[in-house]
Amino acid sequence: MKKLFACLIAGALLAGPALAQQVEPIDGIAAVVDEDVILRSELDRAVANIRAQYAGREEQLPPPAVLERQVAERLVLLKLQVARARDTGVRVGDQEVDQAIAAIAAQNGATVQQLAAQISADGLDFDQFRDSVREELMIQHLRNRFARSEIAVTEAEVDTALQAQAAGGPQYHIAHILVGLPEGATPEQIRIAQEKVEGVKALLDRGEMDFAAAAVRYSDSPNALEGGDLGWRSLGEIPSAFAQMVANMSPGEVTAPIRGPSGFQLVQLVDVRDAAEAAPQMVEQVRASHILIRTDEGTDPAAAKAEADTLHARLVGGADFAELARTNSQDVSSQADGGDLGWFVPQQYGPEIATAVTALRDGEVSEPFRTSAGWHILKRTGTRESDVGDQNRRAQVREMLGRRKLEDRWERFVRELRSEAFVDLRTASAGGPQAD
Repeated sequence: MKKLFACLIAGALLAGPALAQQVEPIDGIAAVVDEDVILRSELDRAVANIRAQYAGREEQLPPPAVLERQVAERLVLLKLQVARARDTGVRVGDQEVDQAIAAIAAQNGATVQQLAAQISADGLDFDQFRDSVREELMIQHLRNRFARSEIAVTEAEVDTALQAQAAGGPQYHIAHILVGLPEGATPEQIRIAQEKVEGVKALLDRGEMDFAAAAVRYSDSPNALEGGDLGWRSLGEIPSAFAQMVANMSPGEVTAPIRGPSGFQLVQLVDVRDAAEAAPQMVEQVRASHILIRTDEGTDPAAAKAEADTLHARLVGGADFAELARTNSQDVSSQADGGDLGWFVPQQYGPEIATAVTALRDGEVSEPFRTSAGWHILKRTGTRESDVGDQNRRAQVREMLGRRKLEDRWERFVRELRSEAFVDLRTASAGGPQAD
C-alpha cells in the first residue's frame, strides 16, 4: 500500500488498542490515565512499531527504558485528548467512520474490501482499525473546535505573507528540541530545564550526537520521535523569537537555547531553498453541491437525521438534487443556487466535507453525514486542475498561518491536559508505579 496507509497504520498502532491483536486474557497495566488504562500489551506493540520504523537506524533511538517512557507519554496524551473530546460532546458516528475509511482506501488506490484484506494480512483486526479511525476523527474535531475559538489570523498577516511569497526569497527547513516547562513553573523547575537544554546543546557542539537523534532522545515535543522535524517554512512562518537567528544561520547550525512559552528550545537549520523551488501553484479543485439540515439546541437530532435520510432516499429514487436543495436545504448561502458550493480545494470546508468529497466520484451522492453544523448530503459534480487565484491563495495562506499558530497553542493545551490529569506510569523507566 502507499505511504499514507503505512503512516496511518503507524499512527493507529501508537494510538492504543485500535490496531492491536486480541488482548491476552491476562494483561498487565502500563499506565492509569484518570479513569482509563493503558495495557502492557498496547505499550509493547507501540514500542515495537516505533522500532520497526527505525529499522536500520536503531542507533538513533534512545535506550529501551527511555523509549518506553516516551511512547507511554504519547499514549497518555492520546487518551487524554480522546477523553476531552468525549467530555465536550464530540461524537463520531459509524457513517463518518465509513466515509473516512473509504477515503483512506481511495487515496491508496484500493477498495474498502481490499483495505480490509491488507489489514488482515498484516495480522491486524479491522474492527480495531475502525476504532482507531474513530478516535483520530474525534481528536480532529476537538482540534477544529479549539482552532475556531482560540486562533485568529488578521488580514494584515495574510497581506504580509503574500508579499513575502511574491518577493520570493528563501524557505527554511527547520527542526527543534523542546525541553518543556509546566504552566507557572517554579524557579527550580526552570533551573533544571535550563541545565538540561544546555547539556543537550553541549552534546551537539561536541559532535557526540546528531540533532535528530538528540531530539528523539531528549525532546519533550510531540514530534520528538520524528527527529523534531518542523518542515519547510518561509521566514514569516517562523516564530519571531528566533526567525532572525535562522535567517543568519548556515545549514546544520543550531541556535543557543531559546526560552519560549512552552519551555526551552534548540532550533536547527536543516537546509535552505529558494521559494521558486517550492510546490507548484496548480491545485486540484472539486465542485460540489450540498443539502444541509441544521442541528442546534432547539432541534431534535433524531428528527434532523430522519429528514436527511428521507431526502437521501428521494435522491436515490431519482429526485433532482438542485431542486431538493432549493426547497429543503437550510444553508442560506447556497440554497438559492441549488446547493452549489462552487469550486474549492477539499479541505476548504473542513475535514468532514473533505473526507466525504474525496470518497466520491464525479456525479456521485454521499450518504448523509454529520458535521458541527448539522446533517449534510453532498454531490460531487466536477474535478479540475486549477491555478490558485488570489482568493484561493489568500485562503491557503490564511490556513497556513492559522496552522502554524495552532501548532504552538495546541501543544500548550495538550501539555495542560497532561499536567491536570492523574497519570500513574508503571513502565520500567518509571521504576514501577509512579503517579503524577
